[in-house]
Amino acid sequence: MSSTDVHRRLEVFDETECRRLLAIAVIGRLGYTEGALPSIQPVHFTVFDGQVIIPTRVGSKVAAASRGAVVAFEVDEYDAALRTGWNVTVIGPSRVISDPDGVHALDELGAQAWAPPDAACYVAVQIAIVRGRRVIAASAVAEGTEAVLAAVPCGGAK
Repeated sequence: MSSTDVHRRLEVFDETECRRLLAIAVIGRLGYTEGALPSIQPVHFTVFDGQVIIPTRVGSKVAAASRGAVVAFEVDEYDAALRTGWNVTVIGPSRVISDPDGVHALDELGAQAWAPPDAACYVAVQIAIVRGRRVIAASAVAEGTEAVLAAVPCGGAK
């Protein structure tokens, strides 16, 4: 352990804080299985009705890998120089929404795919398990600039 390690502290978020951070993040990463191997894709998203909603296109790797599979989704923010930051991870079953009415309704949420889709669809990841944590500078805790959060994994998972 380096001498700078004692100046940081790990806090585990409760579910409320996890969901708050999910709601303010813009870009996340979807983890899924592709050809029996793990894959991660950066995605734009929004949160709606207990689900992470990811715009994509029909036939994309994300859509193909997400049909009913349990996937992982992660958002974060960090300061590389200070080695501080936070992350929230969601794990849950996924489904593809490609029917025109469903796509139109989700279009209204404002999330847009990075690449323009030929035929738009959405991947919905149910928020079944949600966990988060933050590494902060110990001085920030002492100064009261960071909220002290409950040391219980989100959703009560152990």
